[in-house]
Amino acid sequence: MFTRRTLLEMAAAGAAASVASAAEPPSTLPKLPYAYDALEPYIDAQTMQIHHDKHHQAYVDNLNKAITGDPALSKLTAEELLSRLDTLPTAVRTAIRNQGGGHANHSLFWQTLCPAAKSGKPGGAFASAIAQSFGSQDKFEEQLRTAAAGIFGSGWAWLSLDPVGKLILDTAPNQDSPLLAKRRPLLGIDVWEHAYYLKYQNRRAEYLAAIIHVINWDFVTQRYSELSR
Repeated sequence: MFTRRTLLEMAAAGAAASVASAAEPPSTLPKLPYAYDALEPYIDAQTMQIHHDKHHQAYVDNLNKAITGDPALSKLTAEELLSRLDTLPTAVRTAIRNQGGGHANHSLFWQTLCPAAKSGKPGGAFASAIAQSFGSQDKFEEQLRTAAAGIFGSGWAWLSLDPVGKLILDTAPNQDSPLLAKRRPLLGIDVWEHAYYLKYQNRRAEYLAAIIHVINWDFVTQRYSELSR
């Protein structure tokens, strides 16, 4: 049998839990799956720390600012928001496209990188699809670097799956995601200057040659397997 004091304590604990739950933001910054310096010498630790802790956090904060107060939107992930952007209230579409795109793009980006020693190569059906679509892995990497180098200003080079499962290599400005075109992103290369300028300054081509060494092909292969079913 509960005493009055016990009941009051339980009620207080429940109220505190409700407040904590209500205060939890819709989106949060994911942790890096490796240390800041894990991608050295190809991507430096200071760039990784600023890129993740400052730039990505800003996208998260601004996305939350745009959707907090709308219970329906707050229940959706950034990926879900982008996939149905045309159906969302006009007043928040631009913020979700830019800030939600920044959050979704970077959340995938961190997972598609890894220390060079663990980078590996594409395997299985994904390796076959790469060869069929681009001729070989080497030719694909060359086309990926060329596409990324050709972006005017800020943006991303994307490898994605179209609605029928075909591999598509293209580019997008700013923080636009393949999800806006009903594609499923597999790999994105960030060519915003904050992704490389501390180490490479204006030498984007050097950054693109370097980042190939730290792509987590095991992760991308697994993602292809899951999204192409």
